[in-house]
Amino acid sequence: MTDTAKPKLLIVEDDLGLQRQLRWAYDGYHVVVAGDRASAIDMLRAEEPAVATLDLGLPPDPDGTSEGFATLEEMLRLKPDLKVIVATGHGAHESALRAIASGAWDYYSKPIDIDALGLMVARAFHVHRLEAENRRLAAAGGGRVLGGMITAAPEMLKVTRTIERVASADVSVMLLGASGTGKELLARGLHEASGRKGQFVAINCAAIPETLLESELFGHEKGAFTGAVKTTPGKIEQAEGGTLFLDEIGDVPLPLQVKLLRFLQERVVERIGGRKAIPVDTRIVCATHQDVDAMVAAGTFREDLYYRLAEIVVRIPSLAERPGDAVLLARHFLRRYAKSMNAGVSGLSPDAAAAIEGGSWPGNVRELENRMKRAVIMAEGKLVTAADLDLAAPADDLPLNLRAARETADRRAIRQALARAEGNISNTAKLLGVSRPTLYDLLKSYDLHA
Repeated sequence: MTDTAKPKLLIVEDDLGLQRQLRWAYDGYHVVVAGDRASAIDMLRAEEPAVATLDLGLPPDPDGTSEGFATLEEMLRLKPDLKVIVATGHGAHESALRAIASGAWDYYSKPIDIDALGLMVARAFHVHRLEAENRRLAAAGGGRVLGGMITAAPEMLKVTRTIERVASADVSVMLLGASGTGKELLARGLHEASGRKGQFVAINCAAIPETLLESELFGHEKGAFTGAVKTTPGKIEQAEGGTLFLDEIGDVPLPLQVKLLRFLQERVVERIGGRKAIPVDTRIVCATHQDVDAMVAAGTFREDLYYRLAEIVVRIPSLAERPGDAVLLARHFLRRYAKSMNAGVSGLSPDAAAAIEGGSWPGNVRELENRMKRAVIMAEGKLVTAADLDLAAPADDLPLNLRAARETADRRAIRQALARAEGNISNTAKLLGVSRPTLYDLLKSYDLHA
């Protein structure tokens, strides 16, 4: 096998001795080396490796981690499916957890054990190949992944993979994302993947008056207050052996935050009006659209509670950051509401598909669902048109490299032609000005399906 035909491994390390050692140790891969952030990004654009190892201590901050985390963020923004294995100093557990929460695939501690790191690298390449195949199968099967989430976007698939990895671990997870991005759906998927036998119980902390929220969470004894005619377990107890999803955790008032912190520390609850400490095995998953770091700085959210709830933080991309998903979801909602309403609508017009794909969708999936529901009701013909949606096209970001730019343009043109031709291969090929065999080759190359 020629060197260029080998799997590509990027090593980001500023120590020249370690560079040589790692290059020698991994002669089974096509190894490219970078010593700082700029050269790492250049190598990523030029070589498009599947796996990278990254020392968090990069110049100009070799004794800290700021440059390493900035490099990690930029690498994953450019290539979301990249498997990054970060190197941390001995005992730097917090940095390792932060790296995993930021999207790193795994971590190892210095000094390096070449054999152990070699196993990590080999496993990362194996998982990368499996995930590429899973993405292809997901696209073929309508894009359903964790918890029934419908997506084929690499940005969202990375989120679902992170949740799948932490599902079985005994850690609290905080989901951060704008309203309508699917936080509860992902929380339910996390519960299903965790193997916990108890119920999944959800509560929206912003939808319940402050005076009732404590009773909802912790329950109350008979006679604890006016109207308490019977003893009622709270949501925490109801989720015994399962998962409690606290949506909009940022709206929990400070006095109740203290009681919630005590539960997380001691794993016992006391009902209102009760004196008995009740042990409860409930996993907490929470979510909010608010800036929790700013709330902690402002003193409206307890810092100690934040660290208890946010052992793993997962940031959920908006619909506008998930290329291709808007049309995929629109077709799903169209089928659902056309069936439930016995409507005669059967699909999207080409201009509607293009408008949906280019829309900004500030209300995310919820806004798209509401618009599609209305469009199914209002549409006069067989197809939903762009007039029912009225969307503006978003601005394009700089792609990874020229090949990626061509691929993006090809994908967009093929999708638009398929939509206009309603999936007919012959008509799609005519619209694109290519032969049927060429179109089939392109569809196979880009994992697209009519």
